[in-house]
Amino acid sequence: METTGYTLFETALGSCGIAWGSRGIAAVQLPYADERALPARMRRFGTESPPPPDVRRAIGEIVALLAGEPRDLSSVALDMERVPEFNRRVYAVARAIPPGETLTYGEVAERIGERGAAQAVGQALGRNPFPIVVPCHRVLAAGGGLGGFSAPGGATTKRRLLAIEGAGAPALFA
Repeated sequence: METTGYTLFETALGSCGIAWGSRGIAAVQLPYADERALPARMRRFGTESPPPPDVRRAIGEIVALLAGEPRDLSSVALDMERVPEFNRRVYAVARAIPPGETLTYGEVAERIGERGAAQAVGQALGRNPFPIVVPCHRVLAAGGGLGGFSAPGGATTKRRLLAIEGAGAPALFA
C-alpha cells in the first residue's frame, strides 16, 4: 500500500487519523482511549502532512457525521490494493447500506453469494481499515443484536454511530 501522507483531526468522539495515497484513502483511524497512541499508529503511513482537497472533503464529512449530522460517505475513494478480494466484496455491500439502515452478518454473506459465511463477514469487518467510510457499524448480529465492533469504544461507539444515523432497531438500545 503506497501512502503519501496522513493527518490527525478532531471530531466529537475525539482525535481521528486518516492516511491517503494516489488511489484514495488508505486508512481511517477512530479515536483511542489513550490519545497518545493515535499519532504513533498513524506514523506507519509516512509523514504527517496537509491533506489534498479530496481528503479534506472526506475529513469534513467524517467530522459532520460524528457530530450527529447525517452523511453518506459511499463516494469517498478508497485504496483497496492490499485488501483481500473477499473483504472487498464485504466492504462493497457495507458501503451500499444507507445511513439509518442495517443488515446482519448473514445478510451480507448472502449478498456476496457466500451463504453461511456470517463469521467470515464479521472477521472481514473486524479488519476494516476504513471505519466510518466503510460503515461496518451498520452490520449487526442475527436477531438485531449489536455484534462486535473493533473500533475504540466497542459496542458503545457502534451504538452511538447507529443512533447518529437514525437506526431505530429496538434491540440496539435495550
